[in-house]
Amino acid sequence: CYCLEITAVDPVGLELLFERFLSEERTEPPDIDIDIAHQRREEAIQYVYEKYGRQHAAMVCEIISYRGRSAVRDVGKALGFSLDEVNQLAKLLDHFSRGDELLERVREAGFNVDDRRVKLLVALCAQIHRFPRHLGIHVGGMIITKRPLSEIVPIENATMPDRSVFQWDKDDAETMRMVKIDLLGLGMLTMIDLAIKLVKEHHGIDIDMAKLSYDDPRVYDLLSGADTVGVFQVESRAQMNTLPRHRPRKFYDLVVEVALIRPGPIQGDMVHPYLRRRNGEEAVTYPHPSLEPVLKRTLGIPLFQEQGMRVAVTAAGFTASQADELRRAMGHKRSSEKMDALKARLIAGMVRNGIDEEAACKIFAQLAAFSDFGFAESHAASFALLVYVSSWLKVYYPAEFYCALLNAEPLGFYTPSTIMYEARQRGVGLLSVDIARSQWHCTIEGNKVRLGYRYVRSIGPAVQDHIEAELQKGPFKSPMDFVFRAKLNRDSLEQLALVGAFRSFGLTRRQALWEVLSLADQSPDQLMLEPPERGRLMLRSMSVGEQLAADFKGMEMSPGPHPMQLLRSELAAQNILSSAGLRTARDKSIVRVAGVVIIRQRPMTAKGFMFVTLEDETGFANIVVKPNYVTTCRKAIVYSKGLIVKGQLERQNGVVNVIGREFTPIRPGKYQIAVKSRDFR
Repeated sequence: CYCLEITAVDPVGLELLFERFLSEERTEPPDIDIDIAHQRREEAIQYVYEKYGRQHAAMVCEIISYRGRSAVRDVGKALGFSLDEVNQLAKLLDHFSRGDELLERVREAGFNVDDRRVKLLVALCAQIHRFPRHLGIHVGGMIITKRPLSEIVPIENATMPDRSVFQWDKDDAETMRMVKIDLLGLGMLTMIDLAIKLVKEHHGIDIDMAKLSYDDPRVYDLLSGADTVGVFQVESRAQMNTLPRHRPRKFYDLVVEVALIRPGPIQGDMVHPYLRRRNGEEAVTYPHPSLEPVLKRTLGIPLFQEQGMRVAVTAAGFTASQADELRRAMGHKRSSEKMDALKARLIAGMVRNGIDEEAACKIFAQLAAFSDFGFAESHAASFALLVYVSSWLKVYYPAEFYCALLNAEPLGFYTPSTIMYEARQRGVGLLSVDIARSQWHCTIEGNKVRLGYRYVRSIGPAVQDHIEAELQKGPFKSPMDFVFRAKLNRDSLEQLALVGAFRSFGLTRRQALWEVLSLADQSPDQLMLEPPERGRLMLRSMSVGEQLAADFKGMEMSPGPHPMQLLRSELAAQNILSSAGLRTARDKSIVRVAGVVIIRQRPMTAKGFMFVTLEDETGFANIVVKPNYVTTCRKAIVYSKGLIVKGQLERQNGVVNVIGREFTPIRPGKYQIAVKSRDFR
């Protein structure tokens, strides 16, 4: 792949393990995932169909299992609950609900928990949890066969046109030794491609990712400061908390950072020991002297699948084939059972090679942690390259970076609204949709990003080709010109007027609404010679709060002030801090902070803790919610768009958290906080 310039990652320079993909004893084709810019993935899929024919190529299936909401809906219907009752209960379940929480949600919904049907509902939902429900199309897997598919496996037409589906699970394809390739869509590749094209367009500079130096101190300063909103792989809350402690200064540090915050290293208790060793707070030791060459680069801590394979060969005397069996066990969905089957062989081999049993058991425990998610060093290196490139673009071409981010949506952790506010904090101006200047996608004007039509609700992709064709003929010259050339429906015209898209023609939002809706009722042959004089429209202009509400209703974002800014004086009078205020507050002090909830996370590795991110006009506030508060304050934490949180401030290695104790929804009388938050598991 490196020689063919499919990847810019040098496997020899990074000392990557060749046997991870192909060993002498391995008889099947290499296991390689190909990431494609997500907006062009369908082109690659259709290329495969065209090259090999639908008789010889098909998408692979995966088994979709029952989870909380789907179980409640199907079981509830089967037990005769009304659709309203089923919907009421399903809405109370969220991404964070565990199986044992269903009874509590049933009570919350007002059901009689002593009713026989309700007891059956709870019991049956628990029984079918993670049972197969239906087949879905795998995120990227395709198979290619020499013989016609219909002679080998059952196939069907997909819902999407021009697609065939192989009706077996992807693991069945591997068991049958069929050629399976993964064509995966990656939004960051789209974003980088768009940003590079914008840099070429506005600065005349050609950027080749393979020719960057990958040692720029400004890039590593940005990463060490956790200024990573929009940066690939390291923009999560956990990564932002780790980066100031890790302080990456070279490319391999990024390879480690990508792999460090994963379920495997977290469950194997590898993260904090690695960081302590990195910062000189703990001595670097090895489970056995023979493992130093294998674990030296990661300070004695095994982080990668390849290290697991090397440990098995070096410490337990495994052959390359047996080490590959270990790799398969680490990457399999039933990996825990497969790892248990290898336990005796691994420990016995290590003891034979002079490693005492206690150390051997510890080594196995670390390897077993990969059973949930063992990350490959080669994958981490590929991702690290994109981490660097996206960080480099953010440092040197911020306007192009944010414009490309908005045009590549949906991707990443953050909503377009959050990206816009972050851009403004970094000195990049934001301009709203304007029919005299906007294109379909966002564009750059000087050092500012102009929003495109794509962000106006009710103007969907169905009209994109028509609007772009009209713009090729020339800009829209007046509201009348726009109405009759764009041919949008009344809802779309109303949204454009309310978000101020006609301001270039001297119209306030209400004036524009009046005028374009009047024009919408006419056909070109009935058209008045001149629109009514605007001076006759004595309509009150919208207040700042009304404009903000209209922007969020029409675009789910606003180039105007942050919603919290309108409440700041009221909050400050109550000694409620901004996120900037937290940075100067005293450690261990009791504080109150307010903001819009943009992220809620409750990872399986967090032992019941929830992590909430609040956003205001000055940045982010990190809230840690203990398990007991997740239960007792669940409604406020999970369903509120804005929160006031009281808790103890904790400062460590430049990272500030608030350990929440009280959670109060923001219910401003005059303004509505209408920001859509994204929830993550």
